[in-house]
Amino acid sequence: MRHALRAFRHRNFRLFYAGQAVSLIGTWIQQIALSWLVYRTTGSGFLLGLVTFCSQIPMLVFVPLAGLLSDRYDRRKLMIAAYALAATQALTLAVLTLAGTIRMWQILLLGFLHGLIMAFETPARQSLISQMVNSRDDLPNAIALNSVLMNSGRLIGPSLAGLLLVFISEGWCFLINSASFLVIIASVTMMRLPKRTPVTTHKSLSHDLMVAARYAWQTRPIRLFLLLVALISLTASPYTVLMPIFARDVFGGDAHTLGFLVGSAGLGAVIGTAFLTTRPNVFELSKLMPFTSAAAGFALILVGVSKVYWVSLTFMACLGFGIIVTAASVNMMLQTIVDEDKRGRIISFYAMAFLGMAPVGGLIAGSLAGELGAPATAMIEGTCCLLGALALMRSLPAVRADLRRALARLTQKT
Repeated sequence: MRHALRAFRHRNFRLFYAGQAVSLIGTWIQQIALSWLVYRTTGSGFLLGLVTFCSQIPMLVFVPLAGLLSDRYDRRKLMIAAYALAATQALTLAVLTLAGTIRMWQILLLGFLHGLIMAFETPARQSLISQMVNSRDDLPNAIALNSVLMNSGRLIGPSLAGLLLVFISEGWCFLINSASFLVIIASVTMMRLPKRTPVTTHKSLSHDLMVAARYAWQTRPIRLFLLLVALISLTASPYTVLMPIFARDVFGGDAHTLGFLVGSAGLGAVIGTAFLTTRPNVFELSKLMPFTSAAAGFALILVGVSKVYWVSLTFMACLGFGIIVTAASVNMMLQTIVDEDKRGRIISFYAMAFLGMAPVGGLIAGSLAGELGAPATAMIEGTCCLLGALALMRSLPAVRADLRRALARLTQKT
């Protein structure tokens, strides 16, 4: 247990963890409430996919610029500014909903703004973790613990949202999320970080981005890891778009049913990330990824096949486990082997692959669900994920050899 929690030795990481815990629960409450509001008022699977697309497409478009800014400027200030803007976005959504004047175009616009804010927050937050722990040995554990937190929020937030929506309206859920950002702002402000000299350069933004892009493409482990995460995000992660349809049309449930379906995936993700905190080194993780990514695709196929609610909850937990263990393992390995002066940009490429491809997958899933139904869509996308993971497995022996050499060089440097 002491080994699994070793990153908590660092005061800055403890502060961040506490604030992030509150904020993540609020974020998931808003996401579930928003999905329920859209489907309750429109009954459209396509609009569910469109809302997801608008809220996440900024990750695909703007996050490379955000990664470059996090290499050039103070990451903590970027985070605080992003959280303040996110609180304002949630407050606006709450006011419009409680006033009864909310319209679909407003939901789409506010969703896009939220995605834009998070596009600039994500690389700054992920890169700042290395400063919070200030130790290469503790960095993988800090990333794993952060993944535990992210997915604990996915477990608690949807379940709590399902309960709240029984007693209060969606607008109050948005207001709760707005207030939760005040906690993370306070915790980030209280951290005492070591001084870091941002990257100073007289080169253009496009030049610096191309330098990082060539570095990522020419480094085989980074290239393959990013492709694997993009595959998972495109085919398996959009299950969130399908869940409101499963909850109401397949299982005849309500918001409470939706909360438990998404929460079950969160439970599997929490179990997966807790498992990652106990791993002794990142090289071991490269052996797991082929199996966890393939397991995610197979679990999604079974979700589409199952007609029994409690059985589907089990498959959802397996799906969450496979997705997050693959994605978090990639994040841990990237942050371990990447050069410090390119950390923000490489993390932005990871965010593009994991979060940026999700809106494309969500739009595809929503469109397919409107034509074929949610169960058939889940089976099709699960099959694509499974086949893609099997195809990528063939290159992993060479990747593990490259990874072993990279870790040996890092050991010699330290």
